[in-house]
Amino acid sequence: MLFKYCPDFMASNKTVFFIIGILLVVLGIFMLIPYTVQLIYNENSNSFFSSSIITVFIGILTILASIKKEKQLNLQQAFLFSTLAWISVAIFGSIPFVLSSLKLSFSEAFFESMSGITTTGSTVILDLDSSPKSILLWRAIMQWLGGIGIIVMATTVLPLLKVGGMQLFKLDSSGTEKILPKTVEVSFLIITIYTTLTFACAFVYWIQGMNIFDSIAHSLTTLATGGFSTHNESIGYFKNPGIEFTATIFIILGSIPFISYLRFIKGNKKIFFEDVQIRGFLYLLITSIIIMFLYLFINNNEHSFLDNLRISSFNVISILSGTGYVTDDFGLWGEFPLIFFLFLMFVGGCAGSTTCGIKVFRLQILFLFLKNQVKKIIYPNSIFIFSYNKQKIEDSFINSVIVFIFSYLFIFLMIAILLSITGLDFLSAVSGAATSISNVGPGLGEMIGPNGNFNQVSNVSKWILSFGMLLGRLEIFAVLVLFLPSFWRS
Repeated sequence: MLFKYCPDFMASNKTVFFIIGILLVVLGIFMLIPYTVQLIYNENSNSFFSSSIITVFIGILTILASIKKEKQLNLQQAFLFSTLAWISVAIFGSIPFVLSSLKLSFSEAFFESMSGITTTGSTVILDLDSSPKSILLWRAIMQWLGGIGIIVMATTVLPLLKVGGMQLFKLDSSGTEKILPKTVEVSFLIITIYTTLTFACAFVYWIQGMNIFDSIAHSLTTLATGGFSTHNESIGYFKNPGIEFTATIFIILGSIPFISYLRFIKGNKKIFFEDVQIRGFLYLLITSIIIMFLYLFINNNEHSFLDNLRISSFNVISILSGTGYVTDDFGLWGEFPLIFFLFLMFVGGCAGSTTCGIKVFRLQILFLFLKNQVKKIIYPNSIFIFSYNKQKIEDSFINSVIVFIFSYLFIFLMIAILLSITGLDFLSAVSGAATSISNVGPGLGEMIGPNGNFNQVSNVSKWILSFGMLLGRLEIFAVLVLFLPSFWRS
């Protein structure tokens, strides 16, 4: 269906497959890192070496078959690349899981891989504590790479695709024909900043008491706001307030738009205080922490004042950012935290960061729209001009944001219905749909809650959830547009 109107698909999209081939080669090279871990810990397995050879070989073949003198992407190819890149990496990233001693089926391996590359954090692995170190590290690497990938896309590709108002974060006025060179130019700075913060996070984790392996693995998933841990109890395993505080700080750093880091480097030293979205995110974060703290302080007599503040702060930032680390089973706190955390799952962090969800800026735009609608009722003959972050906002931009939010909630409802059809109970279906499209990680309830995982859900449910993760990570429309015949005819 997708390629019905494009008989010579590979030939007409050589640049797309050329870049995907490069991504596969890079992915294959990264597989040698957990292979080194296999040697260090005497795991007696060559699964990652075999996976690396397969991935690099296919990547090189794709590059050789797609060599083209002009390396440019038009708008249609940019949409195609956005989706195919993530699917390709998820498929090849699942090979080590299939070949590992965990004996995961392809459905389980693809789910784990898609959860990693989309920085969701949901898992099908039953016992992390006894899993091979190489697999634990690979999960972390997948999330780290996914974090880089979405930041680059959010600052270079998605704004040009005008997906859900992302054009507000366009770096310059260059057209779609300059997507590739602009990506290369910006990516170097982003990767440098991202890597520096990752090393800093690992170092602080190590100082706070983690061993070297855990500090590296958790730093990779903290900056990516992914949430994959090396232990069943997640960050709660360490029972260390210092580690929780470190995670909180670096999750916040990962939740800030990386375009702000770029502007800070280029001389705008006040960007973190002037950016409306960052201020909105911090206001929402502080307010949510206060609400949850007051709830726990009133209803939970087991912990002290400071412990309640620490627990509420960590879990709120973890859920709001879509990281999914947990220190406690918040499913046991009562009914209110379940509803409140479900709301936070939808909100997410800032656009242009590693976080997911609807994003703070869209909710701010929606609030401005509602505010102006009320003003128009009071002053029907007045003309109101929208502005956001000192930029004039056109009606078409507001419409795209409203359509995105509506579509986001509609897709969430459809996923929840499909999951319920496959046999999941109401709470698991609703929270599973929310956690997949919002790329959060743990759901709610006994099965997929903080102390559970997605191993017991059916294979059909795993594929539905995997598709939900892809939709949420790529801002929905970047994927759905490929299913329109008119898109391929244009």
